[in-house]
Amino acid sequence: MNKKTLIEWDKKYIWHPFTQMNQWLTEEPVIFTEGRDCFLKDIDGKWYLDGVSSLWVNIHGHRRAEIDEAVKAQIDKLAHSTLLGACNEPSIVLAQNLAEMLIERLPWGEPLTKIFYSDNGSTAVEIALKIAYQYWVNQGIKEKDTFVSLKEGYHGDTIGAVSVGGIKLFHEIYKPLLSKSIQAPAPYCYRCELKLNFPSCGLACLGEMEKIIRQNHERTVAVIVEPIVQCAGGIIVWPQGYLKGLRKLCNKYEILLIADEVATGFGRTGRMFACEHEEVTPDIICLSKGITNGYMPLAVTAVNEKIFNAFLGEIEERKTFYHGHSYTGNPLACAAAIASLEIFKKDRTLENLPPKIELLKNKLSEIAELSHVGDVRQKGMIAGIELVMDKKTKEPFAWKEQTGWKVVRLARKYGVWLRPLGDVIVIMPPLVISEENLARLLEVIKDCIIRISSD
Repeated sequence: MNKKTLIEWDKKYIWHPFTQMNQWLTEEPVIFTEGRDCFLKDIDGKWYLDGVSSLWVNIHGHRRAEIDEAVKAQIDKLAHSTLLGACNEPSIVLAQNLAEMLIERLPWGEPLTKIFYSDNGSTAVEIALKIAYQYWVNQGIKEKDTFVSLKEGYHGDTIGAVSVGGIKLFHEIYKPLLSKSIQAPAPYCYRCELKLNFPSCGLACLGEMEKIIRQNHERTVAVIVEPIVQCAGGIIVWPQGYLKGLRKLCNKYEILLIADEVATGFGRTGRMFACEHEEVTPDIICLSKGITNGYMPLAVTAVNEKIFNAFLGEIEERKTFYHGHSYTGNPLACAAAIASLEIFKKDRTLENLPPKIELLKNKLSEIAELSHVGDVRQKGMIAGIELVMDKKTKEPFAWKEQTGWKVVRLARKYGVWLRPLGDVIVIMPPLVISEENLARLLEVIKDCIIRISSD
């Protein structure tokens, strides 16, 4: 198809996510046609360094041969079968691999050995919420009907996931549709809701979380959080100790802890799972995005045996978890995930990250000195650069200025592909990125911020 026709059809037929289509219809879109390593090629033949891993899903690079071959081999055997009353080999093998990994990586509590499949982060969270609620009901405890989460939290776009979200821009409009939840202050040190400074604050935000839990624990089903980094909220990196303290609170008040590691899992923070940084084992963990290296939609909700056992009983007791999807445990997706996990071992992906993490840290320290950079935040290979109108007062740019978008659009001219969160420039490249390309990525971002700020 020629470029002109594709653009016409796109604008005539496609409604793009998180996009003001009125603006989209006036612009010429980038149409990607090929990917290799950490690069994407558009229909005109221009290559872009993928600075956001194609929305945080790519780990090992585009067109990774091992995953290509695994999916091709699986197509020759079985493309799809249901898990409702049946099994398939890749889903079984992947479940075993994931369970063993979770046992090894998160050994500080009840092992997460029971794997429930779905197809994206939102559904993984939706399943976690439903499991947590029914866990209590199955034990005869029916007064628990409320979840606790964090402001600036994001857990997906289905109604249940939106109910525990805390980003007004995304979630406010749907309030009349939502189930019961309570939001605690986010551990957002740069814009602390409590007007305090870390570490002298003594984690006062955790104290606020305890107040909420103490007042509501009898009706609280679970606390759900994105551990260590609240990604969609603006790459909010938590202060040390918050996650560990939250686990202790959940233990103290006997409520469940759900870790939404959809974005932070599979090496993004420098560990396989973000919870490892503070030696925390959640009761339920949600995984997706990087699980297949972006090849196929797949998600996992993993729980411990205690939760799983609460659903066991006779048919007439109606303790069954009546939930599922047509593509649950899809063999092609599971084959891609198995191959991706093997690459982690073969390439020693996590072991090779420290020099890249240090390089990112050093480059960010340079960017932090720029006049319109209010804050830089980093955990492992995730980083955010918050742009502000006034560095001293932290006054943001006017929303209509679209400063963050101006920076990333300029970066595209220099062959770097980014997508901001408002005026936060997000950096989340594939973990396989070379130090040379990582340095180039940061230099382009720095130069573009300088140029946009001086206009």
